Amino acid sequence: MAVIDYEVLFRFIQDRDGWIFHIGLILLATLAIHGLMQVVLKRLEAGFARTTTLWDDAFILALRTPVLLIIWVAGISFAGDIAQNETGAAIFKAIDSIRDLIVIAVVSWFCIRFIREVERKILSSTSNTRHLDETTAQALSKLLKAVVIMSAILVAMQTRGFSISGLLAFGGVGGLAVGFAAKDMLANFFGGFMIYLDRPFKVGDWVRSPDKNIEGVVEYIGWRQTRIRTFDQRPLYVPNATFSSISVENPSRMRNRRINEVIGIRYRDAHCIIQILDDVRDYLANNPEIAKDRTLMVNFTRFGPSSLDFFIYCFTKTTDWVMFEQIKENVLLRIMAIIHSHGADIAFPTTTLDIPEPLPKSVQDTTSEPAEGDAS
Repeated sequence: MAVIDYEVLFRFIQDRDGWIFHIGLILLATLAIHGLMQVVLKRLEAGFARTTTLWDDAFILALRTPVLLIIWVAGISFAGDIAQNETGAAIFKAIDSIRDLIVIAVVSWFCIRFIREVERKILSSTSNTRHLDETTAQALSKLLKAVVIMSAILVAMQTRGFSISGLLAFGGVGGLAVGFAAKDMLANFFGGFMIYLDRPFKVGDWVRSPDKNIEGVVEYIGWRQTRIRTFDQRPLYVPNATFSSISVENPSRMRNRRINEVIGIRYRDAHCIIQILDDVRDYLANNPEIAKDRTLMVNFTRFGPSSLDFFIYCFTKTTDWVMFEQIKENVLLRIMAIIHSHGADIAFPTTTLDIPEPLPKSVQDTTSEPAEGDAS
């Protein structure tokens, strides 16, 4: 069995020519730290999975790959520094610059992964959708990612020795020129930004505008335009700047749907109109599909040309269009049955002609005789 001479090994490590051995130790240490970090990350992930907070889960998922990459970047760059000091090779002189750029890129990558994981968990969580809707989550995600990327580019340029102040000053002057040349694009951008802030509608809402021929379901809200699917299934692309100058109605956010109908009965049924109105009121008041906390009116309203008109005004509990039409149909059929139960009927346009009775024959003969002095 071979015996290790520790004194010889120690002299080899201490010797200048043992730098390769030092690099090997650094790489082995890096590998060990990599394995230890994987174990720590798995335990943290298992612990965070038992909590109800979204941020810790997103953080550990976003951190896993970047932190392992940082460990190897640090180990390899340390080994490269030793090789550069011992050999003086020109190829190792760029290690510091490359390491700085890689660290900036990895940190930016971690931030973008964290933002994406938070967005994904918010959109997939039913407990948080009522606090932050899909449109707002996507808008904030895009904005934060853009900030991270721009910051990473500026830091990288500063690291390489570029003057950021001069670049920002040039960007300010150039921004004015770009602003005048692309005012429509900027108007659409800020229009989209106001949609994200004010949230007059979101993806999936049914919207329409009384000022423009716009009506349909919102499919996508971008920074430049919004895509709306019309009811005949055609895509409608609306520039976001348009929404700052028109009124937008959002029927998807209605609390109830309204039934407002005028019904006329025949004049010959005037004797039972009071009983009919009372029965209709009782029916609507006891209908479980009609909202009791909204206005409910059944009143005689006018003497029509050929009918005695009364109106019903009430609201359904549902806002679903298909269900509303079914409820409205049931209400109208029930009202017609109430009218028929009193022996009355619904009026329709009619015209009455009063023909005068013919005059007596004696009167006709008298009126037909010539007046005295008329004959010559």
